[in-house]
Amino acid sequence: MAINHPSFGKLADNRIIMFDTTLRDGEQSPGFSMNLQEKLRMAEALAELGIDVMEAGFPIASPGDFESVQSIAERFSKDGPVICGLSRTAPADILRAAEAVKPAARKRIHTFVSTSPLHMRVKLRLEPEQVLELVTSSVGLARQHTDDVEWSAEDGTRTDPDFLCRCVEAAIKAGATTINIPDTVGYALPEDMTRIFTMVRERVPGADQVILSAHNHNDLGLAVANTLAAIRAGVRQIEATINGIGERAGNASIEEVVMALRTRADAIPVSNGIVTQNILKTSRLLATITGFDVQPNKAIVGRNAFAHESGIHQDGVLKNVETFEIMRPEDIGLTQKNLTMGKHSGRAALRSKLHELGYELADNQLNDVFVRFKALADRKK
Repeated sequence: MAINHPSFGKLADNRIIMFDTTLRDGEQSPGFSMNLQEKLRMAEALAELGIDVMEAGFPIASPGDFESVQSIAERFSKDGPVICGLSRTAPADILRAAEAVKPAARKRIHTFVSTSPLHMRVKLRLEPEQVLELVTSSVGLARQHTDDVEWSAEDGTRTDPDFLCRCVEAAIKAGATTINIPDTVGYALPEDMTRIFTMVRERVPGADQVILSAHNHNDLGLAVANTLAAIRAGVRQIEATINGIGERAGNASIEEVVMALRTRADAIPVSNGIVTQNILKTSRLLATITGFDVQPNKAIVGRNAFAHESGIHQDGVLKNVETFEIMRPEDIGLTQKNLTMGKHSGRAALRSKLHELGYELADNQLNDVFVRFKALADRKK
């Protein structure tokens, strides 16, 4: 069923909204803070990447965060991304977020409250009925300032199912247009995603008229798998970050989710607006700004993601790249070949590399060079 959303109009049934939280959740990574100019550079890159919703910050957290969100909100026209500010349930939080996103051509307030028994008891020190009241009051106040309101159940994957459904129903009745059920502590398995979102769709009145969203953390290394499972269970918005940065072990990685959807469109036939050719440069910009490079074997954007050292692999790639690559490097903005010359390399790769360097050797010459190359590679890697 098509959903009529205040910011996106009538959405196609298979359209996935890409919600980026690099500038908010991602910036909460220890040592990853960005100043105003760096955030503005990153915001421009995210817009060029094709992000639909940009969570620009947590306005009440600091004067700097407020200024960043407000400056980003002023930057984009109605053709740009929706600019989102995060808030807790306190009226002061919501009003501060509303003020920060006010200049945006398209704006969203994202409010959240903990719903798991542990969080309610230890962190909030509130009874479930009090939390339900906060859901209604916070969403209602946010709706006075924008038609686009997202509500999140913090620690949603460890929340009692019946209570989670009651909270979601309350948020929808109060005017939320997007419902996010985050795996805040990275606890869930893919089958949990399927169970939770299927339950919400089947049990909560009005769930078919709002966007369901997934926000997964990577503590068990399952954030991307959980995000894909959520999409297959009917989620229409995914929340993620560039390079997977974020609290603790990070968030689902936008580039991994997007390329998984592109590569396995046969299994998950959905669409999104990401310009994949901008993935690599956006990843590298973030690494430059934060001073934290991705690990070499990081999927999609790591420097080894399309590299081959094994002779068997190199020979196959030289004959037909599809033998060992399921994606085209140029689809993420990578243009050069990446045959790494090392002790595992074979004659075919060595001949190809020498050809690139302008050397054409006869077979006996190549054999001699190959022996000396192997001896050198054993010593120097």
